[in-house]
Amino acid sequence: MTTNLARTDKQRARLDQMNNLAWLLDNSIRIPIINYRIGLDAIIGLIPGLGDVAGLLISSVIVIQAIRLGAPGRTLLQMVLNIAIEALIGLVPMLGDIFDATFKSNIRNMRLVNLALDHPQTGHAVNRAAGTGIIVAVIAALIGIIVLIGGAGFLIFRWVSSFFM
Repeated sequence: MTTNLARTDKQRARLDQMNNLAWLLDNSIRIPIINYRIGLDAIIGLIPGLGDVAGLLISSVIVIQAIRLGAPGRTLLQMVLNIAIEALIGLVPMLGDIFDATFKSNIRNMRLVNLALDHPQTGHAVNRAAGTGIIVAVIAALIGIIVLIGGAGFLIFRWVSSFFM
């Protein structure tokens, strides 16, 4: 496809919702003393195990919506990589929480989507024939990351809680 994929009102509305969700997750809370913004994702991530999985599930919504908008396969794969990086490093107690507050995978992913949809000539939009494999790979990767992070988070939570029992 070589036309602007975000032209219809429905597509614009979906894109606006995605941008708002990314802002809520990554930039919605201002820390006055240091004048820095974090989002709900960083706060949710403070809950060992469960917070990382919850943040990952919510971040996956942006990727699924990007698929529905017809984002290019390369963009989708980069989005999954951004989520995976944040989720894997997010498992490390304290360091992961700081990384989560600074990496901001959702904002990064929305930049990728906005760029891809505003300038489709820079990539190849997903089409039915070639795009199906990429879409399946992206969804499988998201599920795999969720299972991996969920399992690792559970083990970390169990280990941490063993100190208090």
